This record gives sequence, structure tokens and C-alpha cells, in this order.
Amino acid sequence: MEARSKNLIEIHIAVLLFGLTGVFGKSIALPAQYIVLGRVFFASLSMGIFFLLRGKDIRLSDKKDYFYILAVGAILAFHWTAFYTSVQLSTVAIALLTFSAYPIFVTFLEPFFFRERLKSADVLFALVMFGGVVLIVPEFNIRNNMTIGLIWGMLGSVSFAVMSLLNRKFASRYDGSVIAFYEQGMATLVLLPMLLFSRPAASRTDWLLLILLGVLFTGVAHSLFIGGMKRVRAQTAGIIASLESVYGIISAALLLGEIPSLKELVGGAVILGTALYSTLRSTKE
Repeated sequence: MEARSKNLIEIHIAVLLFGLTGVFGKSIALPAQYIVLGRVFFASLSMGIFFLLRGKDIRLSDKKDYFYILAVGAILAFHWTAFYTSVQLSTVAIALLTFSAYPIFVTFLEPFFFRERLKSADVLFALVMFGGVVLIVPEFNIRNNMTIGLIWGMLGSVSFAVMSLLNRKFASRYDGSVIAFYEQGMATLVLLPMLLFSRPAASRTDWLLLILLGVLFTGVAHSLFIGGMKRVRAQTAGIIASLESVYGIISAALLLGEIPSLKELVGGAVILGTALYSTLRSTKE
């Protein structure tokens, strides 16, 4: 098999695994923050063992970077907690579609972070995506769990936008898997103190699902995605990554019986279609 074709398959497998992570929020009988703790702990542990066996040097060149990555790790902990809270209060589809709207916030935050000019076309795309989000709102009532779930999904979207912009500062200096290892390790340290105050009972099934979520669906998936980008353009990888919501919604329908409403499908098509068009357009600039 051609090397580039193999890399494309690796990226598709990684995105499929990422898309399935939402199902775990419904399958593990634990509060969202404890699901996240299990995920980042087993992910960082498996990646650490992999680096150790490979003899990979993962030291950061600047001591200040450890502090910055600690901050990003804390944001990661909040992001995934918001995502799984959204899954548990609403549906996998709503959680994934609101997450997919993170380019809205990137559009307005990027000029602030990097002193770049805000483009009118990007503002237009962001407004269209926001229109898609409005379409999937079940009703404007904060007593409705679905609406609260959507709000948590948007908080996860904002935090992911901030995290992706901060990661841009590290991307040129460190391997992506090293950044992920430190951020997940830091997220583990941020969440560990919860166990001093409350230790919810986890069944054997919960433990198995947490290990599977952390090792295969996070650690292995991330390594596949990073490895696949060796011979695949970042823009192409980004387009494939947009399928995460599609894979997630289909898996939730098949495994959980969560069938999206017509409004959710239309809103999702607007969000994902705009993101795809924006990505394709950026490759031509």
C-alpha cells in the first residue's frame, strides 16, 4: 500500500475513534468530571509508557513552557468536562455539533491572540455557523435539560477554541504527541484533588470503559492522527476531522438509539457545511 494512502487511512481511523468518544458519556455511570479524569489519566499513562519504550526525549526546551502547558491542561480538563456534561444532559449529537462550532470563537479570538486582521469573510462564516447553532436549540428555556446541555456544549466549544489557539504557540516547536501527553498529564493533576472530597463507586464495566476510552480512543487515536499527518497536508487532515461529528452522530443512533431531530440535522448541516467550505477556501489562499 502507498505510504500516503496508509496515512490517510490512519487519520480516518483516528477521527472515527474520536467520534465514538461521545458514546462513553452515556455508557459510563459516573459524573462527567470523573469520566474526564479516567480518560486523561489512562491516556497520559499509556502515552508515557509508549515514549519510555521508544526512548523518546520529551523534555521541553524552555522551563516557562511547563507552566503554559499546565494552563492548557486545565483548560483541557474543563473542555472535556463541559463536553461530557453536554452529552449527559442532552444528546451526543447536540454535544458534537456545538463542539463543531468552535471556529466561531476562533474567528474573533485569533486576532486578539496573534494580532492578525479580522477578515470580513471569516466573520460571515462565523455568523452562518452561529445560525446553525440557533437552529439546533430545542427551546429557549433554561429549565430544559436539552437547552442546558447545549449551553454546556457551547462552553466546551469556547474552551476548545482557546486551547487550539494556545496550542498554536507550541506546534512549531514540539511534536504534537508530546504536547498532548503533557496536556493530558496536567489535566490529570488538575482533576485528581476531586478524589479527596468524593469518590463515586465505579463498576468493573465503568473501569473497563474508562481504560478503553483513555488508551484506545484517546492515546492510540491521537498517535494515529499525528502519525498520519506525515504525508498528508494539514488542511486535508482538517477536512477529514470534520467527519468526527458525523461518525459520532451515526454511532449514537446505532448504539444508543439517539435519532437527531430534523432541526438538529439542518443545523448540523449548516455548521459542518460552513466549516468544510471555510477549510477548502483556506487551502486556496
